[in-house]
Amino acid sequence: MSQLLKRVHAVVVEPTLVRRSISSVLLAFFLVWAVLLGYQYFQAKQTMANNSGLQYFGNAVTVALSDVDDRAQAGSVVAATATWTNIRRREFGRLPGSVLFELLDRDKQRIYASAALGRQILNSIPGQLVEQALQGQPYLVYQGDTARWTLRIAEPKRSDADLLAYNSRFLLPYLLLALPFVLLPVWLSVRYGLRPLQQLAARIARRDANDLNPVDFEARHRELKPLVNALDAMLMQLRQNAARERAFVQDAAHELRTPMAVIVAQAHALSGASNRLDRESAQAHLEHAIARASHLTQQLLELASLDDAQRPAPKWIDAAQLVRQIIAQAAPNAFARGIDMALEAPDSLMTRIDVPALQSILENLLNNALRYVNDGGQVAVALNGNGGGLALSVEDDGPGIAAAERPLVFERFYRGAGQQAPGSGLGLAIVKQAALRLGGSVAISGGLKGRGVGFHVSLPLAATKNGS
Repeated sequence: MSQLLKRVHAVVVEPTLVRRSISSVLLAFFLVWAVLLGYQYFQAKQTMANNSGLQYFGNAVTVALSDVDDRAQAGSVVAATATWTNIRRREFGRLPGSVLFELLDRDKQRIYASAALGRQILNSIPGQLVEQALQGQPYLVYQGDTARWTLRIAEPKRSDADLLAYNSRFLLPYLLLALPFVLLPVWLSVRYGLRPLQQLAARIARRDANDLNPVDFEARHRELKPLVNALDAMLMQLRQNAARERAFVQDAAHELRTPMAVIVAQAHALSGASNRLDRESAQAHLEHAIARASHLTQQLLELASLDDAQRPAPKWIDAAQLVRQIIAQAAPNAFARGIDMALEAPDSLMTRIDVPALQSILENLLNNALRYVNDGGQVAVALNGNGGGLALSVEDDGPGIAAAERPLVFERFYRGAGQQAPGSGLGLAIVKQAALRLGGSVAISGGLKGRGVGFHVSLPLAATKNGS
């Protein structure tokens, strides 16, 4: 029963392109009907303003009476005309009321009058149409004169509602007649036009869940080619992401293997040490290995958080104050080694930004500089706001990076040849990923006094505000 209800829901309620196309055609027909109705209404109002129909009819009857000299014959002509006109009017069925006639001789004696008039006389002006209330509704009265006769004809004046009702009933049968001949081709074209898309969907549904190869679908229709190309591009990105994640896991396992092996070895050495010096040496090596494993794990978690699609909401902070706090945290290590750290920044720089990402950039650039700069060296940090963005740079006078290696230093786990300083090769990768997350970029240049290296980060931001 539930399956039946689902199928009924899918057929009746679920939106479909076929139903949408048919609805669009029906809407188009309704708009055509409304436009034609408006046009017919406008034309009818123009005709009523001139009332050319009543004028033409009245003039025709007046001309027919001009050759009649006998009173009885003239009355018979008008009576026959009145009878024929109202019979045709009733047969037509779309015009309200009856047309009233009145015939007078040259002495204004009534020869004929419609029974509905009774003793009421039609008010008229030669050459003009006069509006008169008869039987509780408005009429337009025509008057035509010959040498012997005066003819007056009163026709019910049609209201706007009568005009719209008449025109809508007149147009509707033609539109209903044309509707099937339009709907059927549209239904067929949509149904068969969607067949290539259904074939593409069926091919994708048959694929294995782990198959990230191109769709391999020949799109002969120009409208399908962008979809197939977009799917192939998405699958290529997924393949690249999967390959990068596999490489990342393998590299992480390889990097963690060394400190974990040291931890195991030193734990055995500590447990089997026979004297104090051996125990202290084993404990020192053990603590160093644990610290290295902890640092590597922290960097892996940090890099994973930057790769995550979920981003924290940007917050308003004082970027200059944040930079000072991070430098203050690194200062004890720098002072212990006689390293001179300098900061060039405004007193205040309010900005709305992803704070953890900005913090990761500066902390890793500072750690990288302090790790490789020589004792007694220099590290210079600069921060400024330029055109709604942030420019952050960290420069040192250390050994620097060879030009051939500069494009590689942002790769994960990459360490330059001949480097003796401890590290995991993840710091600069974190900097690059954090900069990309903020929509910015990072570039490498020479360092201080023609030595060392400089890293320059540009971040386009929604808003920045310099303080004094």
